[in-house]
Amino acid sequence: MTENSIKASVEALIFASGEPVATDRICEILSINSDEVAKTVATLNTGYEKNDSALRIIKLNDSYQLVTESKFAPIIRKMLEIQRNTPLSPAAFEVLAVVAYNQPVTRAFIEQVRGVDCSGVVSSLVEKGLIEERGRLELPGRPLIYGTTDGFLRSFGIESLDDLPELPKKATEDQEKLTNEDDGQLEIDEIISRPKETVPLEQSS
Repeated sequence: MTENSIKASVEALIFASGEPVATDRICEILSINSDEVAKTVATLNTGYEKNDSALRIIKLNDSYQLVTESKFAPIIRKMLEIQRNTPLSPAAFEVLAVVAYNQPVTRAFIEQVRGVDCSGVVSSLVEKGLIEERGRLELPGRPLIYGTTDGFLRSFGIESLDDLPELPKKATEDQEKLTNEDDGQLEIDEIISRPKETVPLEQSS
């Protein structure tokens, strides 16, 4: 394939998907490597910027997605008759932070950190697509565990969880103390550190 053909093909795949497309999938379909994909995406974005296009391709973990620039959100909402989303409450931001920095976590751990019931906030964040169920823990009651989504990365403009800002030292120490005091979270930490074939997690359907 020529360079222009690869560029057009990568753009077509990402556009047609409508959802994040894994780099490995693009490589498999086009018989190219991940470096070529990254180079092609960079070239496409340079072209978009040069032509003042509303489009951009963003990276979310190991996937790519075609999006519109945020400044066009008002006219897109108007066309689709979408009302402005209700901003996240301080409680929602707190729960989201606990999940993002400690995932995978149980609701019990979130409530241990915040000191209040978080069932409603957790459900709301799931509905908004910012966190998701990651399975169940093999403990009494088989509690659900939660983690952040690609929607979370997209909403906060980061490529991966590695881009999250570091927690202040005191906050890190407090989190570690709470983790050590919470048996459920200790079980999670122990389980996810075992070899993959022994992880007793059942994916939720």
